[in-house]
Amino acid sequence: MKNIKFIYLILLALLAVSCDDFLDETPDNRAEVDSQTKIRKLLVSAYPTGNYGLACELSSDNIMDMGESNPYSDRLLEQMANWVDVTETDNDDLKSIWENAYSAIAHSNQALDAIAELGEDNLLAEKGEALITRAYSHFVLVNVFCKHYDPATSSTDLGIPYMEKSETSLNPQYERGTVKEVYEKINTDIEAALPLISDDMYEIASYYFTQKAAYAFAARFNLYYEQWQKAVDYASEVISTNPTSSIRDWSELGSLPRDPDVVTNAYISDPANLLAIPTTSSLGIIFGAYYTGSRFNHSAAVASETLWAPTPWDYDDESGISTNNYLFRPFVYSGTNLDKSLLYKIPYMFEYTDPVAGIGYHKSVMIPFTTDETLLVRAEANTMLGNNTEALNDINDWTRNFYLGIAQDGEGNNSYYYAETTLEKVNELYNALPYASENTFSSKKKLNPAFTVQAGTQENLLHYVLQCRRVLTIHEGLRWFDIKRYGIEVVRYQLQPNGSLKTLDVLGTDDERRALQLPKDVISAGIEANPR
Repeated sequence: MKNIKFIYLILLALLAVSCDDFLDETPDNRAEVDSQTKIRKLLVSAYPTGNYGLACELSSDNIMDMGESNPYSDRLLEQMANWVDVTETDNDDLKSIWENAYSAIAHSNQALDAIAELGEDNLLAEKGEALITRAYSHFVLVNVFCKHYDPATSSTDLGIPYMEKSETSLNPQYERGTVKEVYEKINTDIEAALPLISDDMYEIASYYFTQKAAYAFAARFNLYYEQWQKAVDYASEVISTNPTSSIRDWSELGSLPRDPDVVTNAYISDPANLLAIPTTSSLGIIFGAYYTGSRFNHSAAVASETLWAPTPWDYDDESGISTNNYLFRPFVYSGTNLDKSLLYKIPYMFEYTDPVAGIGYHKSVMIPFTTDETLLVRAEANTMLGNNTEALNDINDWTRNFYLGIAQDGEGNNSYYYAETTLEKVNELYNALPYASENTFSSKKKLNPAFTVQAGTQENLLHYVLQCRRVLTIHEGLRWFDIKRYGIEVVRYQLQPNGSLKTLDVLGTDDERRALQLPKDVISAGIEANPR
């Protein structure tokens, strides 16, 4: 099915394919999709394999520029880390994100066309998968290439073309529409898909939108859409009444040999993962035990506000010291031109196309949805609803399973306890912490969302849940979407030869660069660029 020719039509419109290339193909030379088996095979390719993780992680506050003397970088990484419009090409570039998402959408739409032609009565599960995959690819695109959803401005903010049918014309012209329109259409597709999805149609469920994966996506979408109660309801379809029975067993991961291949393979095989997408990407090597990509990376300095930031259960308001530890301890690498603090989750694999020549492709596996992150989605939505007790219960369920509280007596002996806290302790910590600024490292960031956040407990709980998600999803790119949602300012620091830090740039709350620029080929094809 990888040779299905209809993909060329959609990519022609969106990626500026040359006339000569087009003339080499018979117009509308589509594979005949005339059975349930063929539809299911078609839907295998309805998942976007372009990895947004690297572009989004490098755009976020999870990395630092380790200095011009560090040679382990390239122009693509430098452009992404400095919010410069990307001109370089690579498997992790913005063109790959765009191209692979629209290719996946084309497969979803072709499946929907075939289902409509054959009659959907016996193909409802396939229709559900086609709709949810179409919604997800558009969700990735709108959150990478557009401003974040804001009810006050999204009716005029530039969206992305929402493809609802297979393309049949020779030279179609596309309008970007608005973010509001894209979100409305994503919502329509999700709501239509959820009742239809059936796990019975999958032989290896982890690679497909099962019911739980679909509800996890619906929960995150509605969190971004500011539909707090729906986010809670959908997340509750994923998380059992006893959350610790469904989230990841981090202690088991921590008991494995501290070998990157061992732990990353165990991570991607865990039942807490709701969806796995194989991808061609260097994400696993950049955020791995290698010099590759070490110039722009998660350094020890950044880790002071992520992995080693103060936590409510260990915070001492007199000393300001936190002694939190982990059931699955981070991996720390330091040396000349190597400063990486990593929470190993992302595998690095290599696919040889020519073993003799030693060439091929960097590979990895994306885990877009997990039970852990869905639990934190529910915690955040409950915080916005004012359900503080329920929100803190969810956070405590997660922290007990992820962190390890350590107490030390006067003789240096350690004792261990559950990493859980109270609302009073949350308020105590975040009231005491300074806001991060250009001159201050802090896990407490000024929040400037489009919606109203009440000072005091609500704001403090949001700081806490955002911090938990920042640590949980580190190296995956999701932090960038929280930065956009909450209007968090990002300071890009560069390490100087004398050990000091220089501010290279500040990404302000309303900076246009928060919407990553469309690929240059797409702009050349006639689609309106993001303002700069």
